[in-house]
Amino acid sequence: MSQPRVLVIDDEAGLRHTLLLILRDEGYQVQVADDGETGLRMALGDQPDLVLCDVRMPRLGGLEFLDRYVEGGGTGLVVMMSAYGTLDTAVEAMRRGAYDYISKPFNADEVLLTLRKAQEREQLRREVARLRKEVAHVSGFEGVVGASAAMREVMDLAMRVAPFPSTVLLTGESGSGKEAVARAVHRASPRRDAAFVAVNCGAIPENLLESELFGHEKGAFTGADRAREGLFEEADGGTLFLDEIGELTMPLQVKLLRVLQERTIRRVGGTGERAVDVRVLAATARDLVAEVKGGRFRDDLFYRINVVQIHIPPLRTRPEDIPLLAEHFLRRHAERLRITTPGLPRSLVPVLAAYAWPGNVRELENAIERALVLSGGDIGEEHLPAHVRTGRQLFDLSDDDGDLSVKRRLPALEKTLIQRALERCNGNRTRAAELLDLSVRALSYKIHDYGLE
Repeated sequence: MSQPRVLVIDDEAGLRHTLLLILRDEGYQVQVADDGETGLRMALGDQPDLVLCDVRMPRLGGLEFLDRYVEGGGTGLVVMMSAYGTLDTAVEAMRRGAYDYISKPFNADEVLLTLRKAQEREQLRREVARLRKEVAHVSGFEGVVGASAAMREVMDLAMRVAPFPSTVLLTGESGSGKEAVARAVHRASPRRDAAFVAVNCGAIPENLLESELFGHEKGAFTGADRAREGLFEEADGGTLFLDEIGELTMPLQVKLLRVLQERTIRRVGGTGERAVDVRVLAATARDLVAEVKGGRFRDDLFYRINVVQIHIPPLRTRPEDIPLLAEHFLRRHAERLRITTPGLPRSLVPVLAAYAWPGNVRELENAIERALVLSGGDIGEEHLPAHVRTGRQLFDLSDDDGDLSVKRRLPALEKTLIQRALERCNGNRTRAAELLDLSVRALSYKIHDYGLE
């Protein structure tokens, strides 16, 4: 706040004059009142940023002033003053809405420090309110946050395609928010009251995925002791989100294409056809055009799912979205974890914006949740992961910072190896798991834990 406005309410003329001179020298705009009634009229009329109010005054005492000021819609932060201060009085003043309490006699530095702290809190409160308003304004859909031109284009295209049953292909790097956009499209569609069913095609073993998608009849394979409907039947009337569709094997691509064309499914081990009314939204982090050219993805299936394509840009290309997303995640996880937080400190914005976020929105969300848990609510730079604070994106074995702890440094190395394996395999988890000497399931868990989805 530039030139904050302060109202001093005290029946002692000498103190009023002293505070007037001290505060004016520090750049404050100062008004004074010699009793509580006059001070209340001025406070509610002029709405100062800060109020310094004595506890014991004629006509209207300080605590009564505080009650009436709050009831009257006063917006300034109130600091109570008293020469008869006790801990009980201070607690009561805070309970009634005061920001702070100082005991007389006090020196100039004490008053100025208290007011500066109040200013910082008010500035933070206003910034949080602005961010929340901005989030509400720019989030064309619930759960999709972004003020950048690129995200506005994404939301505009999603809004235009939502009312129609056309298939949509969502592209973008892992963790960029493809599922959030898919859910938003569903919620904005006529199918909003029906099911939204999501499946990660790269996280389910190949021999189980067909049954997962299309269901199976009793006795279709060992262990199939009863018939079971698949995800297409579960999503009937609603939306099926096929994440990582580029991971489907060729035989499953053929069967999926048939379902999209005929709008019927056949359970594994079954003979009859079952009609389904499902809107399919698909997503991939891979370049499907290159996959088609390489013979790894059917061109007819690509054209079938690529009716409308929405590309989600990586977070590093839209840094203006970072504070909005960080504030959004901070509020969401604070509510879930029942942690009180004053919001996102302004000092963290340049730190967060300087990091490239290879894990995109998911990595940012994990970093904010971590900071919230470690801080207990009032997050600071020290609560962010070390690689975020320093701007390092990958674990550098040549970086000798004196920390040789295997326990602390091994997770960063593991994350780096997973990132490199996924890049080398163009996002194919099965091939990446082979390089990493992990099972596909174990790799999927680690990808989730490190925010690399």
